[in-house]
Amino acid sequence: MMKLSTLVRLDQSAKRVAEIVGVLAKYGLADWLSHLDYDWLQRYLKGGKIEEMRDLTTPQRIRLSMTELGTSFIKIGQILSTRPDLIGAELTEELSKLQSNTPADDYEQVSKTIKAELGSSPDDLFESFEHEALASASIGQVHRAVLKSGQEVVVKVLHEGIEEVVKQDLEILSGLAELAEKNSTQLSSYQPVANAKYFERTLLREMDFEYERRHLEAFAKNFQNDPQVHFPEVYAEYCSRRVLVMELLRGVAVSDEEGLKASGVDLCEFAYCGANMYLDMIFRDGFYHADPHPGNLMLLEGGIVGVLDCGMVGRIDAELREGIEDMLLAAVEGDSNELAEQVMRIGQTPPELDRDELRSEIGDFLADYVGQSMADFDTAGAMTRLLEAIRGFHIIMPSSFGLLLKTLVTLDGTSRLLTPNFSLASMIKPYYKKAIKRRLRPKRLLSEVHRSYRDWKRLADALPRDLTDIIARVRKGTFEVQLEHRRLEGTVDRLVTGLLTAALFVGSAMMWSTAAPPTFKGVSLFGATGCVLAFWMGFRLSRTIRKSKKRAKK
Repeated sequence: MMKLSTLVRLDQSAKRVAEIVGVLAKYGLADWLSHLDYDWLQRYLKGGKIEEMRDLTTPQRIRLSMTELGTSFIKIGQILSTRPDLIGAELTEELSKLQSNTPADDYEQVSKTIKAELGSSPDDLFESFEHEALASASIGQVHRAVLKSGQEVVVKVLHEGIEEVVKQDLEILSGLAELAEKNSTQLSSYQPVANAKYFERTLLREMDFEYERRHLEAFAKNFQNDPQVHFPEVYAEYCSRRVLVMELLRGVAVSDEEGLKASGVDLCEFAYCGANMYLDMIFRDGFYHADPHPGNLMLLEGGIVGVLDCGMVGRIDAELREGIEDMLLAAVEGDSNELAEQVMRIGQTPPELDRDELRSEIGDFLADYVGQSMADFDTAGAMTRLLEAIRGFHIIMPSSFGLLLKTLVTLDGTSRLLTPNFSLASMIKPYYKKAIKRRLRPKRLLSEVHRSYRDWKRLADALPRDLTDIIARVRKGTFEVQLEHRRLEGTVDRLVTGLLTAALFVGSAMMWSTAAPPTFKGVSLFGATGCVLAFWMGFRLSRTIRKSKKRAKK
């Protein structure tokens, strides 16, 4: 990872660092940088937030700063909006509003990119190609075209130079993440370095259209026997890392309220069809489209669900899926202890976690929601409340877990646009019944037995060898047990200093009271000197403790 101190030696990167830090300072988001001992950094922090920013909430200022910083940070904000377990519901909702109005590249540049990727110009490859972009997003733009076969398609082309811009920003972000983790107690709890790596991996994948092509092909295969679902066909011979050619879907976007009403289709049935598709993706396939907002779903002829923009996907492995299923089962049964255990098993818990308090909080959560009728049950509200409870205990859930819950919340909201009485909870219920049946299948039980047998066999094979090694070390006197105490050095030092101070004061007071020689006017010199020294050590210790508490609060 490139360090920030290295970046400032490069003129181009130093300008971008100055711009990023300056924007953060403008929106009042750079306080954690102000106490760092870097002269070159401090001059970019001057100015601070302007008067009209003071009436904005922190989430609003974060969204505005990311918008001003451009493509990379807009995409990072959009990725962060999939982690309500990490940043909270308020900031999640605000970052979900992030939109990029990136200008489209001109036709000459688009033609140059297509020729570099596919070996021929658009005029040679296609029967027709619209020079003006149909739409332009943060990393690419879309053009209508017609293949030589007469098939109408859309051509997605990566913006020129976007890769270099994003990679530079990601390097700078990694450096800032290191500074945040080392110098800000508040920000370090959000694991900035680990999340910077996650942003890098996710963004670089989104800029490689080969991933989206494979996603579309996988979805089409998974739903090949479902006539109510349709994914755009991709034309692999026209696809590359920076160009994606796929079928043009003609229909009504779910975001077009008037068009939906004019279609004459039963929107309630359409909503449940789309929700079933998503639940099949999640609980059947473990691979799902992770951005079900109204602009990415279409009503095709015959009430068929069409899905667009498959760049952002989620995956859950069998272990996480079973953990989520266990959470659903515990929630339905009102078992707060089991739900708390599953949260602690799936998530990364802090050492100081109060488990009894967590169980009590989850018990209160279940008391509010269990027993409600399906018609009244607020699925999105329940999931948001659970995430807030988990976040309040500083439990870090896997990124795939947060993305899944955000997808379900978005799906619930999109479905309610189509039919206000939509109930996602009533649709999830049959899936945990299927989960129970799946777990009781003889094939799965046999697989579990086989897996357990392998684990026990490995233990049985290794145990005699390890015991023999331990016994041999004990006999030779080389057996050692090492205990590692993290972050206790300062506490131990203060404890020892306190004991020495107390012992010095008690001993000196006794010498003073008994006038132990040598004396001056009846006062023991050693006793008086020891008491003064003990008072000085006590003062120093008290000041050190106060400073430590202040640093912990920052």
